[in-house]
Amino acid sequence: MDGVKTGQGEGDTERMADDVSRPLRHVRQALPHDSALRHVQGNAQYIDDIREPEGTLHIAIGMAPKARGRITALDLAPVRDAPGIVTVLTAADIPGPNDVSPAMGDDPMFAESRVDFHGQALFAVVATTRDAARRAARKAHVEIDAERPSVTVEDAEARDETVLADYGFGRGDAAAAIAQSPHRLEGSLRIGGQEHFYLEGQAALAVPGEEGDIHVTSSTQHPTEVQHVIARVLALPDAYVTCEVRRMGGGFGGKESQATQWAAIAALGAKVTGRPCKIRLDRDDDFALTGKRHDMRCDYALGYDDDGVIQGYKVAHLVRCGYSADLSQGVVDRTMFHSDNAYYLPAVRIDTRRLKTNTVSNTAFRGFGGPQGMLSIERAMDEIAWATGRDPLDVRLANLYAAGRDITPYGQKVEDPQIMHAMIAELAESADYRARRAGIAAFNASSRILKKGIALTPVKFGISFTLMHLNQAGALVHVYQDGSVHLNHGGTEMGQGLYMKVAQVVAEEFGIAMERVRITATTTAKVPNTAPTAASSGSDLNGMAAKVACEAIKARMTAFAAEKYGVLAEQIDFRDDRVFIGNESLSFPELARACVLNRVQLSHAGFYRTPEIWWDREKAQGKPFFYFAYGAACAEAVIDTLTGENRITRVDILHDVGKSLNPAVDIGQIEGGFVQGMGWLTTEELVFDGEGRLRTHAPSTYKIPVASDVPEHFKVTLYPNANRTQTIYRSKAVGEPPLMLANAAFCAITDAVRAVAPEGARVPLDAPATPEAVLRACAALQGEALDGESLEAGKTGAGAQP
Repeated sequence: MDGVKTGQGEGDTERMADDVSRPLRHVRQALPHDSALRHVQGNAQYIDDIREPEGTLHIAIGMAPKARGRITALDLAPVRDAPGIVTVLTAADIPGPNDVSPAMGDDPMFAESRVDFHGQALFAVVATTRDAARRAARKAHVEIDAERPSVTVEDAEARDETVLADYGFGRGDAAAAIAQSPHRLEGSLRIGGQEHFYLEGQAALAVPGEEGDIHVTSSTQHPTEVQHVIARVLALPDAYVTCEVRRMGGGFGGKESQATQWAAIAALGAKVTGRPCKIRLDRDDDFALTGKRHDMRCDYALGYDDDGVIQGYKVAHLVRCGYSADLSQGVVDRTMFHSDNAYYLPAVRIDTRRLKTNTVSNTAFRGFGGPQGMLSIERAMDEIAWATGRDPLDVRLANLYAAGRDITPYGQKVEDPQIMHAMIAELAESADYRARRAGIAAFNASSRILKKGIALTPVKFGISFTLMHLNQAGALVHVYQDGSVHLNHGGTEMGQGLYMKVAQVVAEEFGIAMERVRITATTTAKVPNTAPTAASSGSDLNGMAAKVACEAIKARMTAFAAEKYGVLAEQIDFRDDRVFIGNESLSFPELARACVLNRVQLSHAGFYRTPEIWWDREKAQGKPFFYFAYGAACAEAVIDTLTGENRITRVDILHDVGKSLNPAVDIGQIEGGFVQGMGWLTTEELVFDGEGRLRTHAPSTYKIPVASDVPEHFKVTLYPNANRTQTIYRSKAVGEPPLMLANAAFCAITDAVRAVAPEGARVPLDAPATPEAVLRACAALQGEALDGESLEAGKTGAGAQP
């Protein structure tokens, strides 16, 4: 934890009004992840590690060989006749609706009459072994009357095909403000998608029970949705279905809505055969069958004054959503909410088109659309700097939210804009930005082939689900007579440390050792109607729900002790594994035992819903976010202008997590989020061919960052700042905001590319900044073509064809 400034060390006594008055023992301490040892030892149990019940069957998916067209023949006889096959599942076997969508009813479990993307599930093979199922799935005879697919946003635009209605909002007359500005510019930025590449692929194990009950263990971020969708397709009440998940080997949004289809297929197999059924997608199949981060083309226009301050801004996000709506309403709405990032836009118009393409339906991904909106406005800031000759950081500072310039395009007031100013000033000084900028300019002047760049960019990210009903959580806490505590809540653990943070809250509330708190698997049988673990709200929601439960139990224990010992409740304190009652002292287990003997209830289901927030989508007004998390990153890059190869050589981060619940976990999230964002913007390129086939479908063709891509100088500092809103122990969310710190990496590479250009030139670099993209941009700026061909012919861009 080198370079960490938390302001929250051992025995920290700085308090907020809603906190206890004593020093904290567990919360705000850098405790290890609850499964850390099991992770490194290989003992952490994932779905594929669970001992399979006797007679377990295995499922493989039969996939469409075309991206668009009418199914004219589907002969499954060769599949059924293959060795080891128990049954083959099709749409005809589904008792309820053939629909695994989260909301819109447009996502079939199995295609029936048409296919809409290459690889779409047509049927499922249930066999005695996984190998037998996979081999048999390839034996189907499928005929499709193929049509030309829509692959790019331009294809969908030409056909005028969308998955949802166009939507936009803004403030003032942006077009007029731009027209009246002293300076104007317009441009377009293509932003690529991203594969989740979780270490554990999509997996589920379904076990049939009595009277139609189904128990499903699923690698999902949203157990309630898995429960609900399974009940829907099997025509069962929700209460007949239990979904359980102890941990995932990564999720990143890819298991929020899209884990349901595979769990539902396993459940259907269990219902049809009466035997346990398991599905685990092969990595290549997982790539083909599951959605990605939405890729976009962002067309913008803006007007600004002589100081580089924006007067008017218009942006249209043309979004490739894939073949169905999935979560595109919320994802693209969040793109709109974050199209301002940290900048005040006095007159603004933000429009979106949610385009339907014959590609797999895109879905949630860490940041949930916010990163795309932020990157487009960061490009605008760089454009202003290039046009005016000003330092890009000065342009950003001139446009930051500030007192009197603090209302977002959707009407929410930014209550604490001074935090961004203070953080950027502190980071610029600690990272020595100004001196390094001058040094880089000198280097570039003397270096013909290698060029360097630097950028410092801010992050302002709203915390809450913008779908209001999801801002709720439940937690179930039991205190047993021996003083041990059972903890269950609706949040899921995907490696981010949520379970540990909530356990710290429980241990802190009861004043007991961490070892007394037993973390248990999330299950719909204990905590119902939960929200997904997403939107960076896991700790905020579930930590508060657990705190509510603990407070209720403590209140009963306190009332009992006060009456028994004849003291006031204010004279009772829970700490250090003991309960101090006036001048008396009992161990926590002793009081728990006494409560049980005197029939005091030691169990409570806590519930929390986020206060204050509201959003009227039709009027485009409200307060959709409970608070904002802030951050800033300074990145330095070097490129080779002959090959396009590039590397991030230094990263300095200052991030606001409020009063951190667990600095060690939060720093890990910041580091991981930045590197994942860096991968999205530098090496991770999704390529679909003209037939709609995903060509980058495995580690051999899709490059995520590895350890050697992380710069040797990678300094993360936590900004010591209590959350102004009453969150759990005044902490702030940390899951998603750090990913957008990686905008600094893309802007630094862009800055390096610009070093080959004449003064005032614009850099035609799209994201991701792969070596090929960097080389094309350098060649364009130097007025050259690659291999004698036009630059445009070699351009892939976001979702284009090679």
